[in-house]
Amino acid sequence: MEPYLIPVVFVAVAAAFTLSAAAGFGGSLILVPSLALVLGTKPGVALAALLLAANNIVKVFAYRKTLPYRQAALVICLVAVGTFLGAKLLISAPERAVALAVIFSFAAAFLVESFDLARWRRASSPLMAFAAGATSGFSGTSGPLKGLAVRGLGLDRLHLVGALSLTSLVGDVTKTAVWTDASLLTGKDYLVALTCVPLMLSATFLGRRFNTRIGERGYTGLFWVVMLGYTGRLAAGI
Repeated sequence: MEPYLIPVVFVAVAAAFTLSAAAGFGGSLILVPSLALVLGTKPGVALAALLLAANNIVKVFAYRKTLPYRQAALVICLVAVGTFLGAKLLISAPERAVALAVIFSFAAAFLVESFDLARWRRASSPLMAFAAGATSGFSGTSGPLKGLAVRGLGLDRLHLVGALSLTSLVGDVTKTAVWTDASLLTGKDYLVALTCVPLMLSATFLGRRFNTRIGERGYTGLFWVVMLGYTGRLAAGI
């Protein structure tokens, strides 16, 4: 990474991780396009996964008292399997295919909401979880589908954020392992992640403080604002 690009990464990290800690997801909404723009699609997606994985460790610690391991176990496992398959596919995929996959992942979530499938969201949660992992592994972002999969578990605000943090951690660690083995991530990328740790800590606890103050109704609004953000990125890419 060129030295002049590092401040861009730091700004994107701060914004992404504050939002992610407050909503439980949404970090890739900012981080993936920012890094893809300055580094190229594949390197940007790979570095974003590494940074998100490191930050999700901090998030899991921050929400350690409200981690619904039992309720979210199936969703987490399916996300991990889907992520592994999607990450393997990205290694040999053309850049254009990766970009189209990002758009497709947003379109899928938009269609789910358009057809009012929320009535069956608990039944469809496992399918959404696998699809979230697959699109995340392939395109670097799964926010809409992951949000729907975890929301289908019917958890309260803090446990919902805890479940999203666990799910994101498993997915991002899986992607990071696959892409490190494929040399998409190097020692320099890990050095960048290490440098960002203090920023991750401050942004995560700032986001958690915001989450605890907005209440259930405020969090519901924030959740759908993030979902609309993903939809807006879809519209901008068409």
